[in-house]
Amino acid sequence: MIYEPINLQRKFALFDEQWTPKVIAEMNDYQFKIVKLEGDFIWHDHKDTDETFIVIEGDLRIDFRDGAVHIGPGEMFVVPRAVEHKPFAAGEVKLLLIEPRGVANTGHEGGERTAQNDVRI
Repeated sequence: MIYEPINLQRKFALFDEQWTPKVIAEMNDYQFKIVKLEGDFIWHDHKDTDETFIVIEGDLRIDFRDGAVHIGPGEMFVVPRAVEHKPFAAGEVKLLLIEPRGVANTGHEGGERTAQNDVRI
């Protein structure tokens, strides 16, 4: 067994693409994913699970049908299961997502913004 911390900045330096979460660790059935975001995403929800957003760098807005939340560096927010939401970032945001293994980034919406699952970095 190798005991080594995961350095988030080093992991972020390994890729440039946006809206494509990368798995950096797992705990039980949960995955820790890093992702870079910029611009507008699509409206979607996750029928069976909550989704945790932890901002490392930048400012993220998550829109809801009845409001929005702004999350800055060092802040986190949990989107409850089945709540429709749409992330938006005016500039690039680096964040950590925590969600169960197998969750599609676009929920049940699908489409061209759906990233491949279980991509490890």
